[in-house]
Amino acid sequence: MTATDFAWAALGGDPALPSRISTVVRHGTLESRLPVRELARACVGVCALAAAELGARRAGRPDVPGVRVDDGALATAFVSERHLLVDGRAPVAFAPLSRLWRTSDGWVRTHANYPHHRARLLGALGLPADTTDAAPVAAVLAERPAQEVEETVCAAGGLAVAARTAQEWARHPQGVAVAGRPLVERARLDSAGTRVLTSAGPGPILPAAGLRVLDLTRVIAGPVATRTLALLGADVLRVDPPGLPELADQHADTGFGKRSATLDLTTGRRAFEELLAAADVVVTGYRPGALDRFGLSPEALAERRPGIVVGRLSAWGAHGPWGGRRGFDSLVQVATGIAAREGSGERPGALPAQALDHGTGYLLAAGILRAVTEQSDEGGSRLVEPALARTAGWLMGEDMGGAEAADAAGPNDGSLGDPDAYDGPGPWLAERDSELGRLRYALSPVSFTGGPPDWARPPGPLGSDSPRWT
Repeated sequence: MTATDFAWAALGGDPALPSRISTVVRHGTLESRLPVRELARACVGVCALAAAELGARRAGRPDVPGVRVDDGALATAFVSERHLLVDGRAPVAFAPLSRLWRTSDGWVRTHANYPHHRARLLGALGLPADTTDAAPVAAVLAERPAQEVEETVCAAGGLAVAARTAQEWARHPQGVAVAGRPLVERARLDSAGTRVLTSAGPGPILPAAGLRVLDLTRVIAGPVATRTLALLGADVLRVDPPGLPELADQHADTGFGKRSATLDLTTGRRAFEELLAAADVVVTGYRPGALDRFGLSPEALAERRPGIVVGRLSAWGAHGPWGGRRGFDSLVQVATGIAAREGSGERPGALPAQALDHGTGYLLAAGILRAVTEQSDEGGSRLVEPALARTAGWLMGEDMGGAEAADAAGPNDGSLGDPDAYDGPGPWLAERDSELGRLRYALSPVSFTGGPPDWARPPGPLGSDSPRWT
């Protein structure tokens, strides 16, 4: 079984449909000791296939259009945040205190891109809140064991993870909990009636056209999923809390096709309930349980909005002792042994892209699209739940086996040039003007016959839209 077959099976898809996927092979893309390119092909391939399947269903077509996965498009899109330019300016990917540090017995990785996470990290280490220089942080961490740092910082609400080998993660209670879960968890939450998929007339219709998606996600993975749904025609409204805005460059990278509003879920409860009442999909990207006090657990959402599709994304999954912890791609790579595998032996390494984020984002979008298709047959509110740590386990495990043979045997129509050449990201970059300035950005790798080549609109300023549906 290839990685694509495995992922499609995890989404409950017809096992005959992956034959509709063709691959344009380009050597020299996403090179890594681990099969990152194969993971990218599988995640994007099943996402495009789920879109093509839903589009065919809505058009009343018996056949599913062909899907095209191009290694060049994958290599560009999986580092979209690195290709972004805003009026010629490149964003800064990581803040100075988001990095690997030596400890007394190994390594620890911290994440402090957001001001509140930086403040919690410094407080846990007993350093002044205005510390920006790495030297005092390095001095403190060099005297402490890595796992002690991990527990102290996490207890303070910050983010730090000790570097582990794959074997150590496999024995860790959270590693055990994650390994026992499906790649994408799927559940039917109630017996709501079937969804009616309408057509917009005799012309072509995008697969997600007419779907209203309430986007409560942050950073990369969740926004990649909702950015993809926006590409496919959904009305995506991203909602952020007014006191904790998204980083501006991150919003510029993942805000394509969406509208952006701010809303306090405590004082703006009525406005939120009005949004929910007309939503088709709710996607959350906060740690499990963080939004439950607002009535945003999957079960509570389905009770108030029967027929809803809930996408819930997390770093560590909803089960195990770390089920309620915060996390990011870089931390998951370090905890699960990926960084050790990619490292030099003396220092942990990293994947050539934040592949857990991007890959999981496409898996989440695929799961939501498949849930909508299944609702047209069986009804029911649906839950789709991937986790970065589960994607990490897939990347390192036997379920990725067989995918590497695609380089030798995968179909390739060669229409974009020499299949053995990758001459850079140029063909998969675009530019356009926006309210944020002149943007250079990566095009979506999700491609199928009749699919959209680009987003209908660029991102606007964060929080510039009203919290209501168009």
